[in-house]
Amino acid sequence: MRDIEFHNREKEIKEIGAIQDSRPTLITFIYGPINSGKTELINHVIEELPDDYVVFYINLRTKFLASYDDFIESLFEMEMESERALKKGKETLAELVSSVTKVAGIPINKEFLDYVFKDNKPKNAFSYIIKLFEEVKNSGKQPVLILDELQKIGDVNVNGSLIYELFNFFIDLTKEKHLAHVFVATSDSLFIEEVHSEAMLEGRCRYLLVDDFDRETTTAFLKKHGFTDNENVIAWEYCGGKPVCLVELVNAKINGKDVESEAKKLLKIRTSQILSIFDEISLGKVEYSEQDIIGEFKSFEQEELLQYGRINKEKIFLVGRNVFFIDPTQRTIKPQSRLNLLAIREVLRN
Repeated sequence: MRDIEFHNREKEIKEIGAIQDSRPTLITFIYGPINSGKTELINHVIEELPDDYVVFYINLRTKFLASYDDFIESLFEMEMESERALKKGKETLAELVSSVTKVAGIPINKEFLDYVFKDNKPKNAFSYIIKLFEEVKNSGKQPVLILDELQKIGDVNVNGSLIYELFNFFIDLTKEKHLAHVFVATSDSLFIEEVHSEAMLEGRCRYLLVDDFDRETTTAFLKKHGFTDNENVIAWEYCGGKPVCLVELVNAKINGKDVESEAKKLLKIRTSQILSIFDEISLGKVEYSEQDIIGEFKSFEQEELLQYGRINKEKIFLVGRNVFFIDPTQRTIKPQSRLNLLAIREVLRN
């Protein structure tokens, strides 16, 4: 699949830019439906930052995190055995800062790493990062910490839940010390729902929604790739503004395939995936009844977006299966994509 260039996110870029231009005071949670382009947006923003920002970007998406050690290894740039480190021996924080590139994990050498792992306490790692960020500030630059897919550490425990230790650390970096901008990105709307209800974060964080493209942006994106007006209508009908789905259709067109036929294939695949939930119910692998799930689907027989009061266990299950997306800041629920909406309606017709 060919690389499709980054496309218009001016509203989100402007909002992130305003945050970065101000004094660090709040944690920023970047959230949205799966495959809506959050990581691509973050990478674009990082690339466009001036040289007086130092970004420490950690993507937990592919990390296996079952313990504190796993978390530390994912957080730090583990290059203590490099030829440079062996030649220089001990390095000061100032020397480490001077070697930091624009985008990197947290740099560390063997001496500091021994301290971080000592006693298996998160506060050791956090106190080291604070000292490092202070050194960055002293060098005349602004540290920015970005953690992608943070929900991956939700089940890690170190004398209590690691996530709460981390939240306290983020609060210290932003609201207390005004030391670094902290951005946390996630596609897990259940995680955001938990964050939103967390009392310790009240007045200490903000939320930035990165949703699928609107119709105007979708049309502009597809026209750049030679879509006709009719193909544009088809793409919107099947995919809405889901970037990853639109890229599938763009690549299909580039390869000489019929856009409508490819869109129908995508819908057939997604419908089959949703129907597999009922197979699991029949096999006793899922505790909910077919009527429970159908009842939730019927809510979207005519509607595309709904307000919710209390969220029930069936909705939570369908959010976990990436069928629904909830926005706890607005208390709304909708299918994860236009394709999911159409697949739900196909299921109801069968």
